[in-house]
Amino acid sequence: MKFIINRMKLISALIIICLAQLPAAYSQQAQVADQIIGKVDNFIILESDLELAYKDYLSRGNNANESSVCTVLEGLIVNKLMLAKAEIDSVVVSDQQVDAQLENRMKMMVNQIGSEEKIEEYYGKTLEEFKVEIRDDIKEQLVMSEMQRTITQDIEVTPKEVQEFFRNIPKDSLPYYSTQVQVGQIVRNPVMSKEAKNSVKARLEGLRERILEGEDFEEVARLYSQEPGARKTGGNIGFFQRGELAPEYEATALRLKPGEISKPVETDFGFHLIQLIERRGNEFNTRHILIRPTFREADLQIARNFLDSLRTNILNDSIKFEKAAKEYSDDMNTSSSGGYFLDGQSGSTKISVEDLDPNVFFTIDTMKLGSITKPLTFTKQDGSQAVRILFYKDRLRPHQADIRLDYQRIQKAALNRKRSEILNKWFEESQSEVFVTIDEKYDSCNILKK
Repeated sequence: MKFIINRMKLISALIIICLAQLPAAYSQQAQVADQIIGKVDNFIILESDLELAYKDYLSRGNNANESSVCTVLEGLIVNKLMLAKAEIDSVVVSDQQVDAQLENRMKMMVNQIGSEEKIEEYYGKTLEEFKVEIRDDIKEQLVMSEMQRTITQDIEVTPKEVQEFFRNIPKDSLPYYSTQVQVGQIVRNPVMSKEAKNSVKARLEGLRERILEGEDFEEVARLYSQEPGARKTGGNIGFFQRGELAPEYEATALRLKPGEISKPVETDFGFHLIQLIERRGNEFNTRHILIRPTFREADLQIARNFLDSLRTNILNDSIKFEKAAKEYSDDMNTSSSGGYFLDGQSGSTKISVEDLDPNVFFTIDTMKLGSITKPLTFTKQDGSQAVRILFYKDRLRPHQADIRLDYQRIQKAALNRKRSEILNKWFEESQSEVFVTIDEKYDSCNILKK
C-alpha cells in the first residue's frame, strides 16, 4: 500500500532526479527502450517499473549502488510471485473493494493537494483518466495484502517470545522514541432538532420534484449535493454489496426499481435522495444527493451540558473515564479503546505527539497531566460539528525503547518479524509452483539462487 501512495505523490518530483544518482551500469540500462526484464507466470516487470521503484527507493534516503538495484528488483519479483500464487489459490478482492479503496485514495489526494482541479493540473490528465491509470495498481496491492493476511492470519507471539526478541536487540540498536502521550476523548454529536430535520427534508423534496419534472439528477447533484466530489461524479457512487453502506441507505436503495427516486432518507451522514441505477443480485448501483442539516447553537449546548455533567461525575470518581467513553462517546474510532487515540502502527494507547491531530496537540499543550477539558466544540472530518472533552492521562518523554514502557510497540515488532519469517518460508516453497525468469543482465543479483 505504501508503494502506491509514494508513487502517486512522487511521480512528478521523481522526474527531476538525475540518472547520475544511479550506478553507472543501471544508468545505461535506463536509457534503452522500455522492455520486459522479468516474468512471474503471467505477470511481467518492465524496465520502467524498476526505474520508478528504484527512484522511490532513493527518495527514502537509501544509498545508490548495484546492491540496491538488486534489492528493489527482488521486491518486485516477490510482489509478482504473491500475485501469481494468489491466482493459483483463488485469493481475490471484489471490484467494490477496489472502487472503495480508489475513492479513499482520491479523497486523500484531494486533502493533500487541495482540490480535484489541482490534481488534474498537477498530473496533466482528467480525474477519470488518473483513476483508470492507478486502478490496476490498487487492485494488485489489495490482492497482495489479502494474500499476506491469508498466510499470516493465525500467527501470534507469546510474552516470552516478546521478551526474547527484545533481549536479542543490541543495546546500541534500540530505537529512540520521541515524546508520547496518552490522550482520550468523549464525543457527543448534537441531536438535530425536529425543525432542522423538517427543513432539510423539505429542501430535498423540492429537488426531487424538480428531477421528476425533467431536470437531470446528476446536474442537480452537482449543484446542491454536499457530498465531497459530487461536483465531478454527479452523485454516482458505483456498485456496492449488501452490508457495505449505511443500513438506512441500503434498505431504501434495495426497495427501489431502476430509475426510481426515493423520498428523503436519514443516515448518520445526513439526508439523502437516492436513485437506483441497476441491481445485480446482492450488488446495487446508485446515485444520491446528500444534504447535512445545520445544527443550531441550542443543539450544541445540549451536547455541552451532557458532557459537562459527565465530566463532573468523572472528576468525582463516580465513573471512570474509560467506562464513560465506551458507554457514551459517539466516536466509534476511539470509544472501543476507552476513548484513547491509538498509534496506527502498534495499536498502543501511547501515541507520538507528531501523530496527534494539531487541534488536540495544541489543547493538551496547555493542560496538566490528569486533567480533563471542559466541553469543546470542534469540526469532524466530514465537516459536521460536535462537542468533546479531552483527558490528558499521561506523557512519556523522549527515551530509548524500554519493554516496560513500550511493550505494545515491541510486541508488534516481534510479531512482524515472526510474520516475515513465515512469509520467507512461504516464498521459498511457492517458487516451485510458478514460472520465474529474470533478464540475464541482472544475473549478478542472484535473485533466483537465494
